[in-house]
Amino acid sequence: MIEAFFETLRATLAAGETVKLAGFGVFALRDKPPRPGRNPQTGVAAPIAARRIVKFRASAQLQARVERDDA
Repeated sequence: MIEAFFETLRATLAAGETVKLAGFGVFALRDKPPRPGRNPQTGVAAPIAARRIVKFRASAQLQARVERDDA
């Protein structure tokens, strides 16, 4: 059941859609532009390619529950 959930989540995000789980949060795709970077060991400049990442934003209900349980 968990594997099916994650497969559905992956397929929906791959299609460019946002996934909203009421009371939990929102999963959405974000495009990050290319940027300059460097190798921290050698200091040599290396470009970082553009990519898509999954961003999660917790709902207010989830945030309140985590804060309440943390105290």
